[in-house]
Amino acid sequence: MTINKEMTVAEVLSLDRTLAGIFLQHGLMCLGCPSASMESLEQASMVHGINLDFLLKDLNEAYETDHQ
Repeated sequence: MTINKEMTVAEVLSLDRTLAGIFLQHGLMCLGCPSASMESLEQASMVHGINLDFLLKDLNEAYETDHQ
């Protein structure tokens, strides 16, 4: 499984709730807001001024480490 820019925050968290920490480290604090289930990671990154490439790298590394 690869986490990609089209996925929503809610979809990523449904894969693994512990990934919430990665979002928080990157400054994405609204994990439970309505936008978390509607905006793609790409959209959320733009809105919050987050580097999408770094976010995806960290999410995928953490997910792969926990789900090998």
